Amino acid sequence: MATFVLIPGAGGQATYWALLVPELQRRGHEAVAVDIAEDDPALGLPEYARIVELAIGDRRQVILVAQSLAGFTAPMVATPVSMIVLLNAMIPVPGETPGQWFEGTGAGQARLAADQAAGRSGEFDVETHFLHDLSAQARAVLMAEPPRQPADTAFGQPCAFRRWPDVPLRVLIGAGDRFFPAEFQRRLAEDRLGIEADEIDGGHLVALANPAGLADQLHAYAAKA
Repeated sequence: MATFVLIPGAGGQATYWALLVPELQRRGHEAVAVDIAEDDPALGLPEYARIVELAIGDRRQVILVAQSLAGFTAPMVATPVSMIVLLNAMIPVPGETPGQWFEGTGAGQARLAADQAAGRSGEFDVETHFLHDLSAQARAVLMAEPPRQPADTAFGQPCAFRRWPDVPLRVLIGAGDRFFPAEFQRRLAEDRLGIEADEIDGGHLVALANPAGLADQLHAYAAKA
């Protein structure tokens, strides 16, 4: 059995993981969904990391799963873990801010190119880029509480780490991600981590779109941790 500590993306709402947690439990694992009040401007990347550390506590054999913006939190977590899974994640280099990441990686251009290739307008739209593959059940879970708009604080803060922890790193991509297109994510994983990414069905909110498939892949990772 492994313990999965699940860090949500922008907004920090633990409800993002609501469909994944029971799937992991059915596979014999513990799952801890972290909640971070990212709409609070008093909190930034160091505070996000501390909240994750408190959620880990004295647990062992922890696999850290970081969704989207949480890629900037994962390397700042000081508590030892056995594996880090970057899920449709922003992969930082030391000292980079989330704001710099978008320009430095070309994420916006990659999204625009993918939109144009698919015949979409290129204008960012929550329905088009985040919700397009969610079932009615998943939408109900997502909308069960008001969405949080992340404060600007973290986007201007450097990711304060020297190197990634010396543990297995996995990059897992939702093949249908329209916000961070799969080809862009594969290139980022290779350029910044030197690893080949894995893919599963689902878009940017893959934990809601395909919780069973995600749980299967995480279960497979745990077997090799």
